[in-house]
Amino acid sequence: MPSASARHILVDSEEKCNELKELIAGGQDFAALAAEHSSCPSGKQGGALGTFSPGQMVPEFDQAVFGGEVGVVQGPVKTQFGYHLLEVTERNE
Repeated sequence: MPSASARHILVDSEEKCNELKELIAGGQDFAALAAEHSSCPSGKQGGALGTFSPGQMVPEFDQAVFGGEVGVVQGPVKTQFGYHLLEVTERNE
């Protein structure tokens, strides 16, 4: 069964999500920004969500994780929880 490991930053606006994405593109550390800005409890672990399979996350998140490139920051991805930046750290097909 496919599985993936990912980390994310959850914020309440698309604008904030884009600002953080620019900071990461400019060299700032994803984990440090997650710890400082993410409203998800996973922020304390640098945004790490652990390993999960398709269907365990909301559909928009699942699609990005299992359809996007590994190691590339994706987003903003809008879900019922807010706006996410996410990075797939590992995926097994």
